[in-house]
Amino acid sequence: MARTERLVHRAGVAALACTLFTACLGGSSSESHDPKQASARLKNFIFASAPSDIGAAVGADFDGKITLLGAKVDPSATVHAGERVKLTLYWQVQKPLDAGWSLFTHIVDGSGERVLNVDNVGPLREIHGASQALPPSDWEAGKVYVDEQMFTLPASIKTDKIQILTGIWKGDDRLKIVAGPHDSSNRAIAATLGVSGRPAAPKNTRIPELRVEKLGPNLKIKLDGKLDEPAWQTAASTGPLVDVRTGDPNQAFPVNGDVKVLWSDEGIYVGFSIADTDMIGGFKKTDKDPHLWTHDTVEMMVDPDGDGDNKDYYEIQINPQNLVFDSQFDDYNQPKTEPNGPFGHQEWSANLKSAVALDGTVDKSDDEDRGYTVEALIPWKSFSKAAKLPPEPGSSWRVNFYAMKNNGGVSWSPILGQGNFHKASRFGRIVWTEKGAPAPATSASASGSKPAPSASSAAPASSR
Repeated sequence: MARTERLVHRAGVAALACTLFTACLGGSSSESHDPKQASARLKNFIFASAPSDIGAAVGADFDGKITLLGAKVDPSATVHAGERVKLTLYWQVQKPLDAGWSLFTHIVDGSGERVLNVDNVGPLREIHGASQALPPSDWEAGKVYVDEQMFTLPASIKTDKIQILTGIWKGDDRLKIVAGPHDSSNRAIAATLGVSGRPAAPKNTRIPELRVEKLGPNLKIKLDGKLDEPAWQTAASTGPLVDVRTGDPNQAFPVNGDVKVLWSDEGIYVGFSIADTDMIGGFKKTDKDPHLWTHDTVEMMVDPDGDGDNKDYYEIQINPQNLVFDSQFDDYNQPKTEPNGPFGHQEWSANLKSAVALDGTVDKSDDEDRGYTVEALIPWKSFSKAAKLPPEPGSSWRVNFYAMKNNGGVSWSPILGQGNFHKASRFGRIVWTEKGAPAPATSASASGSKPAPSASSAAPASSR
């Protein structure tokens, strides 16, 4: 949906560190949570008043109840990619909170994408029973709580700065910030750091282009997931999908694939051929707009304007169970409600028709899967934000295709660290053509006949 990476807060999961590219480490304790015992055990982190050194002043006011006084960061100005960082947050309580509130911390890169989630890291936050050791719901009015955290900045960081964002959450809610530096998602801006030692820029930054031919008037496509009609054999193909972060051939991510595209007066035909050795569905057939990106799915992003400005674009996902997630967005990742949605205008429907053919068994780990094929028709009338439907021959749209697993994936056009899977300026270009139309003298068309390279394991890039 390559809406972030979607790393959601789970109070029952402890972590030493949790990145986009690695699983959270650590485990929950079986002991029950006792606030009095926790306060006694953590008395060295509780003060009657603010210490003289609180680092850089922040002054973020959480609904008149808790204030983030300051933040101390070591290193304090510039952090090296792959370097260990110590963060100390100073919280002061004006009014007690009701039960169930916890702390979170997100590290975001210069494009605003989350690269680390360290919610349950540190003495106050390690999991005891079903909650953090000393969460803000257990804090006493007038006291100051010293919240120490450690994290390692990923060596793969792509931007020249990061921000440390923190806040207080419960269920689907975040405590509102009424004053002080914060973003639109009620996350206080604790610190901004420069980044050094970043990897070299990708060698190839071009936007791929695909010239997609219109079906002849007497040609029909049967939606059965087989892609065996003659029209598919000659259809424009993306060639093997690539590493979404670098644009290099995929050598590590555990899913590969390619996509073929056709069009008619009725709509867009897409055919995904996906290599996947362990197909996971994981949803009920009755689920409405299930979060397919958290397991296995294919995804299509569509910006009909063709200008890549992220205004009025669409997201469509179809998984091996032939379940669909579809939504329409007004702007880059907007609207959305963290952490569990809705994401975009989920009331929008693509009204698509689709079929999936499996080579293996979904949600069964003791067999040998080879992959799946998705065949779909998305009617033009579903793209109500488009200027002209069907598009005029010779015009172009911005589109991207992904094959996904566990909120990461491979893509037709790589994002190159410039955002998440929604970044329309990195979508490829599809030029709608008719049979016999001449190609331009120089074309950046993407094509390929080689099979996708084999996959083993990978660190996924985040889709949201």
